[in-house]
Amino acid sequence: MSRPTTPDGRGAVAVIGAGPAGATAAYALAKKNVEVHLYEASPWVGGMSRSLELWGQTVDLGPHRFFSSDPRVNRLWLEVVGRDYQMVDRLTRVFFRNKFYPYPLKAAETLRNLGVVEAARCLASYARERVTRRHSAHQDAFDDWVVSRFGKRLYQHFFKTYTEKLWGIPAGDLDAEFAAQRIKKFSLGEAVRDVLRGGGSQRHATLVDQFAYPRQGTGVVYDRMAAHVASHGGSVHLRTPIDSLVTTGKRVRGVRLASGEVREYDAVISSMPLTLLVGRLADVPDDVREACASLTFRNTVLVYLQIDEEHLFRDNWIYVHSSELRTGRITNFRNWAPSINQGKPHTILALEYWCFDEDEFWRWDDARYVSLAKEEIARTKLVRPDQILDGKAIRLPRCYPVYRRGYREQLKVVEDFLRGYENLEVIGRYGAFKYNNQDHSILMGMLAAENVAGDGARHDLWEINSDYEYQESSAITETGLVEHERKR
Repeated sequence: MSRPTTPDGRGAVAVIGAGPAGATAAYALAKKNVEVHLYEASPWVGGMSRSLELWGQTVDLGPHRFFSSDPRVNRLWLEVVGRDYQMVDRLTRVFFRNKFYPYPLKAAETLRNLGVVEAARCLASYARERVTRRHSAHQDAFDDWVVSRFGKRLYQHFFKTYTEKLWGIPAGDLDAEFAAQRIKKFSLGEAVRDVLRGGGSQRHATLVDQFAYPRQGTGVVYDRMAAHVASHGGSVHLRTPIDSLVTTGKRVRGVRLASGEVREYDAVISSMPLTLLVGRLADVPDDVREACASLTFRNTVLVYLQIDEEHLFRDNWIYVHSSELRTGRITNFRNWAPSINQGKPHTILALEYWCFDEDEFWRWDDARYVSLAKEEIARTKLVRPDQILDGKAIRLPRCYPVYRRGYREQLKVVEDFLRGYENLEVIGRYGAFKYNNQDHSILMGMLAAENVAGDGARHDLWEINSDYEYQESSAITETGLVEHERKR
């Protein structure tokens, strides 16, 4: 067994997976002069947040805005990006029944678009929920949680279809935790109050209307992290999947590569999908395997279309709630940073589709995906068929951990099992089975690095969730970081 060591004799650390969480962990360790080896099964770093070149322009794997109020995360992001970013004004809308609605929902515009009669029905539906006090009742399902805050009719219009497209299960089978994380305390009542206050409320992350974006695409953050690792005593191994973890009892001693080579490490930080990690450990009890088998991921198919037009629509992305269209979201990369267009006159759109491994849709060929996307974008009337120049499909497995009702109990079984291992940290959207944004994964990577760097840190990463709050808050602006104490 080979054993990488630092010049002073300390063992090195292996980081599995070079997405936001893994790349951050490796970067943070390299800064602490810990030798770190970053392993990535794919040919690229960045995971779901990587950027790529397409038709002479830069695009991301869907819309990946960065926003955080945590000073630790913001300082690190700025440390990597420097001033090579710009602030992007966010415009996102919902496409429903051939009309566009603001997102987050704005009471006045939404009700006006629905028409007098339907608006009255929606308000009456919301009022009934307020009278019955549903949001004081126990709500463990997504549909109950949303209906209690928006009423049944608005739920059916603006939440049910999109949610079921994304997750592939009835909304009643989705855990309310997803709504609590993504919608938080926002409700129709909050939307109305925002109108009365004159708009501009920033109390919920749902309402954030500006974000920082790197001029070379969001993936440049993780490219630079990996480059730092490679230039500061570490190494980055692309196209290098991990076959298994090497253990003695409940102590992780290293990794076994797909080639069969075994490398010993003082610690392993894993951001590979949780279900795969368990499968790469020996002597896993039957109840843990069964619990792990119940945890599923949703796949994404991205179809990029090159459009012979510069100015199609102003949105960064559009949520497609119309049930007659299979796509769930349309990103317009023309409306992010002008630098990623690289002077080209064309617009690149990305249409998102979601499915499970077992779905026949996952096995379509590229031409069929592109044909579907061309047909659907034309049906929205955002693009004419004669404007479409080219198309390309990209498949992304295991993008979204499915918060099926009861998943917490099954995840806890797996969590308790993995907690029993020494020298193992589990992080990231995939690794910890948490629906992270970039900022959340970055934080997990930072804290994991602190845990293994010998600084005495003992962060419980399993307890970190996307609702965490820090005692101070900050915001990235055009001129840098603005920090202030969080109001309690």
